[in-house]
Amino acid sequence: MLLLVAACALQLYFLGRVLLMRVIDPASTAFQRSEAWRLLVEKHALDWRQSWADYGQIAPTLKRAVIASEDAGFVDHNGVEWDAIEKAWERNQRAEARAQRLNEQLERRAAALAGKAGAARAPTGPPPEPPKVAPKVVGGSTITQQLAKNLFLGPERSLARKAQELIVTQMLELVLDKRRILEIYLNHVEWGEGVFGAEAAARHYFRVPASQLGALPAARLAVMLPAPKRFEQRPGSAYVAGRAATIVARMGAVELP
Repeated sequence: MLLLVAACALQLYFLGRVLLMRVIDPASTAFQRSEAWRLLVEKHALDWRQSWADYGQIAPTLKRAVIASEDAGFVDHNGVEWDAIEKAWERNQRAEARAQRLNEQLERRAAALAGKAGAARAPTGPPPEPPKVAPKVVGGSTITQQLAKNLFLGPERSLARKAQELIVTQMLELVLDKRRILEIYLNHVEWGEGVFGAEAAARHYFRVPASQLGALPAARLAVMLPAPKRFEQRPGSAYVAGRAATIVARMGAVELP
């Protein structure tokens, strides 16, 4: 009974926070607070870039690019695209199975090499662990789901966390309109280490306000979203350029809220 009461209280807390977002711009998200703490602990400094930009102060090119890249059905779905989640789950299962096979092969190879080395000379200690191959995990989350996770939840992957994400996603869709959801998302999404929001990203990478982003710079920013810390190391890479060109070609078909 206590667990049930606590769970209900937590949902009411989340709902209250979402209701406030109808009139108050959220100052930070759970993900941002976690990142701020990490930077303070690891680097003993907080190099932070963020500045709120209202919906009308963000160039339509960036809105179109982000929707084209992250969630083409944003204006039509109710927060969740079940087909995309199912496909992502199947791809992740195959990736995990492949990583497990590769790790088993590496372990057998390392054991064989250790056996040969042990036969040649006296062992000096246990053989080193072979490097592990991590599965390449993909997501099937919509923009609303990504916002729900960033606002309130942690990075861990579990069924309980995913269930809570889906509940908060429905709260966001019921309480806020698509325009407000996209506005909050674009102002809090990560675009590099300590770089959050469209305004900070536009000024950091292109030295212009978010309202003046052209089609190609906007598309380049959209490409970075799945892995901003990795792409910020090489924002002009061939992959970013090629993917950005694809997004530019799709932007004309995007409907904005």
